[in-house]
Amino acid sequence: MSRVQVDRERCVGSGVCESLAPEVFEIDDDGALVVHRPEPAEDELDGVRDAVQACPARALALAE
Repeated sequence: MSRVQVDRERCVGSGVCESLAPEVFEIDDDGALVVHRPEPAEDELDGVRDAVQACPARALALAE
């Protein structure tokens, strides 16, 4: 199973991840990243992979 990893010190709360995989990621009202599903479902993995690659701060990883 794949697992989302977040480097919270690098995260800038840009929201790119939320726009690409809204079922997994959310930027809360304080600008902090919330990971709703740290182990995304198979059908969510493409969006999560896109979010990992698009993260401007390189704060996301997907351990497979």
